[in-house]
Amino acid sequence: MGNSHHHEHSHVAVTAKNARKLSIALGLTTTFLIVEVIAGFLTQSLALLSDAAHMFTDAAALAIALVAIKIGQKPADNKRTFGYQRFEILAALFNALMLFVVAIYILFEAYQRLSHPPEIQSLGMMIVAVLGLIINLISMKILVSSSQESLNVKGAYLEVLSDALGSVGVIIGALVIYFTGWMWIDTLIAVLIGFWVLPRTWILLKQSINILLEGVPEEIDIEKLRHDLLALDGVQDIHQLKVWAITSKKVMLTVHLVAPNVDYQKLRHQTFEMLHHEHHITEMTLQIEAEDCPPEHRGQSSHPHSHAETHQH
Repeated sequence: MGNSHHHEHSHVAVTAKNARKLSIALGLTTTFLIVEVIAGFLTQSLALLSDAAHMFTDAAALAIALVAIKIGQKPADNKRTFGYQRFEILAALFNALMLFVVAIYILFEAYQRLSHPPEIQSLGMMIVAVLGLIINLISMKILVSSSQESLNVKGAYLEVLSDALGSVGVIIGALVIYFTGWMWIDTLIAVLIGFWVLPRTWILLKQSINILLEGVPEEIDIEKLRHDLLALDGVQDIHQLKVWAITSKKVMLTVHLVAPNVDYQKLRHQTFEMLHHEHHITEMTLQIEAEDCPPEHRGQSSHPHSHAETHQH
């Protein structure tokens, strides 16, 4: 009970910290977004407009991530016994889809411009891009540590990172145009930004879908987990092993252990400790059976010689 209580307090503290960081980054991004959109149209730069589009998705991603945290803090109820924590994953999925749309739009617009590159004001383009890079670097500094703790924040961080690289590309493009007059460089930079963003967006999308489909989390080696369970003293077999995640850092497990003639309490304690320390699984439901039951009865908790218990760290 004490462990569970401590874990809940720790989770709330991390969530509040993430919310503060997202709020600061959102304020910075939104302020500069307005400047960049206006400058993009004034300078006729597609690279700058593509950077502005990414900046817009940054602001949207940060806002969605912030809303996801607020909704995720709502307590469980009779209709949602896990609570609203998975809203974080829905937000990450939405951010990934939004990045895909923006990248594809920029690539299409670049294709349209290849034959007729417009006149671009490279100096204004460069000044705005430098300011944008500074804003992005500040936001990245704020979010980087939390991006390892939450898939939601990771999605927002990837948005900001892609935009920072976009700003670097725009600066390089502006310098080339200023010294050579090659207007097509602007379109090339926009295309490169789009191609850089797409694979990273795919990774985020894949991670989000895996959690929503209740797949085994990427950080869990299911074969090693199975081996470690079978290596426990007295365990002869295991079945009904299921591992999934509610959010990016909340992994859950259920398993039936076939272990005749053992001290249930001792085996239970050893199993919980191993799962928590070796595999970082925070919540688990364990059923210990004195004898193996027929396959058609597996999954039923009414086996006459079984002992089931749920544990939460």
